[in-house]
Amino acid sequence: MALWGGRFSSGPAESVSALSRSVDFDWVLAPYDVRVNIAHLHGLVESGVIDAEDGAKIEQALRTLASDITAGKFSFNDTDEDVHSAVERGLIERVGNLGGAIRAGRSRNDLVVTDFKLYLIDHLLEVSTLLTQLVAVLSVQASKHASSIAPGFTHLQHAQPIVFGHELAKHAQGLLRDIDRISDWLERNSFSPLGAGALAGSGLQPHPESAAQELGFIGVMPNSIDATSDRDFVAEALFDLAMVGVHLSRLGEEFTLWSTSEFGWVTVADAFSTGSSIMPQKKNPDIAELARGKSGRLIGNLTAIMVVLKGLPFAYNRDLQEDKEPVFDSVQTLLVLLPALIGMIETAKFHPEKMLQGATAGFSLATEIADFLARKGVPFATAHEAAGACVKLCESKSIELHELGDADFAAIHPALTPDVKGVLTAQGAVDSRTSSLGTSVESVSQQISIIDSENSLAQMWITAESKRFSEMMNA
Repeated sequence: MALWGGRFSSGPAESVSALSRSVDFDWVLAPYDVRVNIAHLHGLVESGVIDAEDGAKIEQALRTLASDITAGKFSFNDTDEDVHSAVERGLIERVGNLGGAIRAGRSRNDLVVTDFKLYLIDHLLEVSTLLTQLVAVLSVQASKHASSIAPGFTHLQHAQPIVFGHELAKHAQGLLRDIDRISDWLERNSFSPLGAGALAGSGLQPHPESAAQELGFIGVMPNSIDATSDRDFVAEALFDLAMVGVHLSRLGEEFTLWSTSEFGWVTVADAFSTGSSIMPQKKNPDIAELARGKSGRLIGNLTAIMVVLKGLPFAYNRDLQEDKEPVFDSVQTLLVLLPALIGMIETAKFHPEKMLQGATAGFSLATEIADFLARKGVPFATAHEAAGACVKLCESKSIELHELGDADFAAIHPALTPDVKGVLTAQGAVDSRTSSLGTSVESVSQQISIIDSENSLAQMWITAESKRFSEMMNA
């Protein structure tokens, strides 16, 4: 049923109805809409707007409606404009015109933003759970390769030797920051807008704090105009999800490179690969490529909402109907993508012998020569020049650094004594990086242990928050 119309002499034109209709996508808010209506109802009974007997009838009908929605026995139809009108129709079908009493003291403006916040709390926790699972499989693979030596790259050029576990652990670090951002989002946005009405608050719902507490919020938004028009929480959530997408894209890019014949560092399991319709030999890393591609979609959703919000005046404007589809799309994109990525990484087989073959290519041990000289008191600028001269000489002779003779080293700098060859190994280069953020086996092992600890803490708070949210929804 329409939620407005008393002052109009006719209904909206068919084209206007089609443009205004949002129930096709905002129906996913239905379980949250019913729960918010129950909390709102309790306030109306408390303030005497609805008597206790009628309130009990309405609440029972709302709870039955919630069960029917979950079971798929009730859904929207062609006459419903949005999720709110569909839910009210379902309520009136159960208790007659008494169902219309629920509308007192609230507006779709504060109702929808409350529904939306609850949806995001629920689904960001779900995304966070999957992120902890992805961190866990990365950590397991990093542990297996905490001593496997591989080339390290900058600018896609050979730079310095590293252990491959360090390379994998870097992705876990970014994902842990994503989880931390979601945790921050939950804390910053756990304030209820319910009770703001259309924009000025409600004279029929004088204690919004009660509804906020019932719905699991930590407080009430202090300004009713801001409560109905604020979509910072949407933009911030979309940024968090886009940042996840960027991290997954970088992970996908590296898996795509590592699986090429030129690299040959990883074999992706058949279950997480696809073939070609024309080339029978092909085994493509499509999951990694899709992770890379989906990031554009996630970034686009963030851009879309920022453009919607940039020039809105005063309180609620209908433009804000455009806030939901980008969020629903970003959430569902990650809920589909993350399990596939988790499986791909968990089942991947890495080839440390192939990595080791290239660990010293591209004169990647040149920094060891500069460090050798620096330890002998040679100013690093001078040491850097000498190491570069060693590389230049090797290029002219088509040899590697460790193949230079003692006389060659001495001619370049007198401090390059024969023992310089002792540092010209990939193992030596890795072993020397013993700081807390370095790439030695010991440092990387300690890093992985910290990752596991932080991930365990994240899993604990996600489990606790998910349990609390579920209890609220079912109360």
